[in-house]
Amino acid sequence: MATGRLRVGRKASALRRARPRFGGGGGGGGRFLPFPAPPHRPWPAAAPGSSSPGRSPRGPAEVFCPPPPAAPRQPRGHGGAPPKTATPRSRRPPRGLVFVVTGGCGFLGSHLVRVLLEHEPELRELRVFDLHIDPDVAHDPRVRLLQGDVGDAGAVGRGAGGADAVLHAASLVDVWGRAPPRGIARVNVQGTKNVIAACRARGVRCLVYTSSMEVVGPNTRGDPFIRGDEESPYPVRHTEPYPLSKAQAERLVLEANGTPVAGGGRLVTVALRPTGIYGERHPLMAQFYRRGRAAGGGWLPRTLPSHAEHGRVYAGNVAWMHVLAARAARQRPAAVGGEVFFCYDSSPYAAYEDFNMLLLGPAGLRFGGPRAPRGLLLVLAHLNALLRAVLKPLCPYAPLLNPYTLAVASTPFTVATDKAQRRFGYRPLYSWEQARGRTVSWIRQLDGGSKS
Repeated sequence: MATGRLRVGRKASALRRARPRFGGGGGGGGRFLPFPAPPHRPWPAAAPGSSSPGRSPRGPAEVFCPPPPAAPRQPRGHGGAPPKTATPRSRRPPRGLVFVVTGGCGFLGSHLVRVLLEHEPELRELRVFDLHIDPDVAHDPRVRLLQGDVGDAGAVGRGAGGADAVLHAASLVDVWGRAPPRGIARVNVQGTKNVIAACRARGVRCLVYTSSMEVVGPNTRGDPFIRGDEESPYPVRHTEPYPLSKAQAERLVLEANGTPVAGGGRLVTVALRPTGIYGERHPLMAQFYRRGRAAGGGWLPRTLPSHAEHGRVYAGNVAWMHVLAARAARQRPAAVGGEVFFCYDSSPYAAYEDFNMLLLGPAGLRFGGPRAPRGLLLVLAHLNALLRAVLKPLCPYAPLLNPYTLAVASTPFTVATDKAQRRFGYRPLYSWEQARGRTVSWIRQLDGGSKS
């Protein structure tokens, strides 16, 4: 168990302004292959100087353009120097930025892809790097789908060649015991090491890492974190592989800030810590909804305490913060390099289940039955942990309720900060009403849900 007292960010300026009213709140090895683009959209050319792998035989053939004929000799100008001539258009480097999004087909990754396509005007090419490719993540000629594993250093290096920025969102999220600790560390820690090494070897100067609030807490002792910011001290206690791996990976990213990269220049790194993310394609939200619908009456039991407020943040706003942080890392590196930022927006503080019902209620679900007593939940959580250990050699057993998830859901954890606004001008792209509306519309489409 890793323990310690963590000051969760660098010391802020004494001139910090008061916070506005914003609420704070996936690997096996394999060969790197570019996923064939859908036949109805062209495959964009690779970035100049990149070491991208060859295209699939099913892809479009490359067209060879012969070089332009040599220009006739020009008379020398004053002093024997040849007169200046414009660079031929065919020799000019293409304009625009190349982004790589690791984990780009996952929940948050899909929002990163969408927000980049819609709100980064300088975007020329977007490489979506994921182990499990979803061809429907985006239909845009600027998108390249690259199938690869962040645990494979060679694959990551080839994917990063010629890029301007990497948004590293690939992660194995598991607090239920479904994945072995070694597998979690391979993706979250070794994968992050591979991304950092690829940036340095391939000359990428900007790396934005998706960290987690669980780098800080809540801890299993139930110590509250109420309206905290990046500087708030908190007794960190990592008892589970996932939060420990995220803390180790975040430290690697921050320590890499300022290290030299190939071709000159230095790497600028930023770590973003979302609180509980919600939004379209959230796997747990879909699971809760389908369970409620399958119950017959469209109801869900109340199990968690109502006093434990949590900060939640919309996935679209988390993605927007990544875009702005990457922009600042390129334009104003001193303001963000080596820094940590909590992700926040105007979503209301609420207990975990109460917030979920703000999204599930309009889709036809409701609470039913009395709230389960705290003592009963503790017994069930420890019984589930015991059964998981006993059944592990025979079959996978990983229920949602265990001692860790119960402690997290029962401990207040809210964020109150404006550091991202002060450092790189962040304001939420979506209001609470817009975020809620978009999420509810998605939920209603699951299994042909209620339209009421």
